[in-house]
Amino acid sequence: MTSDFADALASGRPLVLDGGMSNQLESAGHDLSDELWSARLLAEDPGAIAEAHLAYFDAGADVAITSSYQATFEGFARRGIGRERAAELLTRSVELARDAARRARAVRPLWVAASAGPYGAMLADGSEYRGRYGLGAGELERFHRPRLEVLAAAGPDVLALETVPDTEEAAALLRAVRGLGVPAWLSYTVTGDRTRAGQPLEEAFALAADAEEVIAVGVNCCAPEDVAGAVETARRATGKPVVVYPNSGELWDAQDRAWRGRSSFAADQVLGWRAAGARLVGGCCRVGPGAITSIASVLSST
Repeated sequence: MTSDFADALASGRPLVLDGGMSNQLESAGHDLSDELWSARLLAEDPGAIAEAHLAYFDAGADVAITSSYQATFEGFARRGIGRERAAELLTRSVELARDAARRARAVRPLWVAASAGPYGAMLADGSEYRGRYGLGAGELERFHRPRLEVLAAAGPDVLALETVPDTEEAAALLRAVRGLGVPAWLSYTVTGDRTRAGQPLEEAFALAADAEEVIAVGVNCCAPEDVAGAVETARRATGKPVVVYPNSGELWDAQDRAWRGRSSFAADQVLGWRAAGARLVGGCCRVGPGAITSIASVLSST
């Protein structure tokens, strides 16, 4: 699929993605301990989300990923928010990122990726790190398609189908994005050389090889140590540009809703990822503006 964003991927330097939205909001004093996570602020404090995007643009990010990861019609409904209002909030997520791009002190092109997290993100029980929800591909497609339609209509540069834990959900997402007129990237969360559900990455990436809508494939919200091998596998399986944005290396404790362990993220790791074929590079959970500045500096100096 041809688009300005796809053209940017095909030429020039790698694009720098932003870092974690939730950690940036928490560092500003916001409590994200409910099931809607950062999506709650779309209704309660949208300005805080715009400021978080702006912090990443000013840190050197070329691409902002919207705060819609955990924003779904079903999740909003549990909070008494109807479908019309939910659609407005999904649209707002794209508008806030676009507003931050206009306000940023940047002379380079800035881009907006509309986040669509997995079904497990809506459940808010950590199951996006397991997959295999007991739903068929058709049910998953019906869950994802309405939200993707709203996000696409809001005019992002690309759809980020992210933190996908298994191939069944990936297949559903690939069907759900057909005909929307907006390119997408497909990004798995992985452990070693397998999806979180245990499927070989070669098979997982191959699902997107012939998908016209998908302009990049890769991994996110995984340990930094798992990235290099995944980049090589993604390139081999699809021939498409590769997107990588791991978390800090800490582990998510779904029961206590807290991160455990130590960070293993280092900006100089991106040189190996770039050499292996990564074209979009950034961070996910627990990776903040300082790390994004370091990534941008490392990439611009080579």
